Amino acid sequence: MITGKTRLLAVIGAPIAHSLSPIIQNAALHAAGLDYVYAALPVRADALASAVRGLYDAGIAGFNVTIPFKTAIIPLMDALSEDARRIQAVNTVVVEDGRLVGHNTDVAGFLAGFAERGIALTGKNAVLIGAGGAARAALWGLLRSGVSSIAIGVRSVEKGAALAADFATDGDVRAVSFDDAAWIAACSDADIVVQTTPLGMTPHTEEMPPVDAAMIKPSAVVYDLIYTPAETRFLGEARARGCETINGETMLVAQGAEAFHLWTGKRPDVELMKRVLREELARNTLRY
Repeated sequence: MITGKTRLLAVIGAPIAHSLSPIIQNAALHAAGLDYVYAALPVRADALASAVRGLYDAGIAGFNVTIPFKTAIIPLMDALSEDARRIQAVNTVVVEDGRLVGHNTDVAGFLAGFAERGIALTGKNAVLIGAGGAARAALWGLLRSGVSSIAIGVRSVEKGAALAADFATDGDVRAVSFDDAAWIAACSDADIVVQTTPLGMTPHTEEMPPVDAAMIKPSAVVYDLIYTPAETRFLGEARARGCETINGETMLVAQGAEAFHLWTGKRPDVELMKRVLREELARNTLRY
């Protein structure tokens, strides 16, 4: 029951109607017996500053941030966590002692995919497919976990080189064109392959990133950040190759669970959050 004492949480973005966060977070809040409610709030692209000010003035406990505001919101923060500062993106805001503190829980969510399987990253060679926003979180997570080297596969070498340069002081990072023979060599040598592009996402499930699964050694771990479908064509081919595969489900839930903890100080029921996610995804699949 929502009362005058109920605390407000939210996610802001544009568009935002498709967000699964309210379903997942409200289920976890209810199960934990916490007097919070979580809503999806559409914000116009030209109204971010006034929206954030209004949420703060209305007493919001915290909120998530999604496209297109993850970078644009940074100047509005009073402080940033290390992950948010290194990635230069905020996906979770916490109101602490009258200040807006920006966090990025995508890193913790990404690494949870490996931790859940007991996969150590220290000393491993990795390749990253794509150089967009999701790639930044994955790249920082891999570097933070002590991988030996990272090759970023890209169509635009300039874009990939810029991303590599941002993290050059943190480890052995280089950008490689998909057309370069060095890309084939990097894939063949990789212990970890991370796919960060939307290629293969529902409803375009026939699409593939420009990587031949035959290039990947069977002992490699292949991680696709997509969670709809549960197994992309790329993951299916990697599994057939003998690789251990991970989809984006754990990352989605774990980043939400980390935000939940930042807001409430409590750990949510992650298995419940996963179950609610799967049920909602199953319902959505029927609509395509």
